[in-house]
Amino acid sequence: MQKDTGETAKRSFRGFSFGLASTAQPAFGMAAAAEDGGRESLCRAFNKSLSKVKATSSTVNMEDKPFTFSGAEPFGKLESQWRDVEWTEEQKTTLMKTVSSYRPSSKEVTQARVLLLGPVGSGKSSFISSVQSVFNGRVSNRAMVGSSSTSFTKKSFNIRGQKGEDPNRLVLCDVMGLGDGEMTGLTLHDALSIIRGHVPEGHKFSPDQPVRSETVGYVKRPSLKEKIHCVAFVVNASKIACYPKGLSTTFQQLREHISDLGVHQVALLTHIDQICPETAKDVTQVYKSRIIQDMMGKAGAMLGMSTSYIIPVKNYSSELDLDVSTDVLLLSAIDHILQYADLYFQDNTPQYEDECI
Repeated sequence: MQKDTGETAKRSFRGFSFGLASTAQPAFGMAAAAEDGGRESLCRAFNKSLSKVKATSSTVNMEDKPFTFSGAEPFGKLESQWRDVEWTEEQKTTLMKTVSSYRPSSKEVTQARVLLLGPVGSGKSSFISSVQSVFNGRVSNRAMVGSSSTSFTKKSFNIRGQKGEDPNRLVLCDVMGLGDGEMTGLTLHDALSIIRGHVPEGHKFSPDQPVRSETVGYVKRPSLKEKIHCVAFVVNASKIACYPKGLSTTFQQLREHISDLGVHQVALLTHIDQICPETAKDVTQVYKSRIIQDMMGKAGAMLGMSTSYIIPVKNYSSELDLDVSTDVLLLSAIDHILQYADLYFQDNTPQYEDECI
């Protein structure tokens, strides 16, 4: 079970929201930008500060856009991959078979339930749609892709194969994004209620109406199959520099509570094509990119986890056709998630099941 080394978080759930308190300081100490109240202002200030260090338009994108690099990577490119991946049709087929043939190691459940948690705009819904696209054999948009942080319904998506094929044993759960204010976004209390299995399917979240035992459909005694078996944090690589400092504390407090429940956690680094032009043109360059490697380190520091738990992914957005390399990266992420979901089943399998095997 993963444990954080930081100070033990307070156990007061009521009123806790995934947001930045009005007194918190923004990343990189740019208080004036934070007072403007907008993430775009903070990003503009960050890009202006970069220009003082290295004011070359061929290297740094100085326009009013999320932090991206538009020229040669400032740290260069590695000669070999820092993770060994085969970018072939054969590898895609192998990974699809691995995911499709997956069966939970516990006899009590038939599916692995994975909860995606991340700030608004991190790419949770797009990831679900992208994974479904791989198994559909065509780009499709099944999950709701949006930016609302004030209202969102809990939705679970069974990842299905092409017509006539049996569904995979994987369920991806999408919920309201982590907000950027005290009265917006998913609260710690509600997030833990989902993981414990108390929240019914289709429940509409509202920051001022926490999940209670009186909530319609509330599951008082959830079984193992109703609980969450793995949590995947989702962060946007192009916005890490713009996330408020308080978000790191939020992530790490949440991770500690989730670890106390015995649930393993991984992370997905999305929008990698927006920070690395070479990877945008060719996904196979992802593990040769120093800037993505560096950004994974920043994501790990923010989340309080080793980069060995983090997988970079590129979601389908404007594409009309599937790409083998993009599919391999997405399937590798799913395979990674399922490994940790199965650790949960191994940890929670009654002793008598082991004796019967």
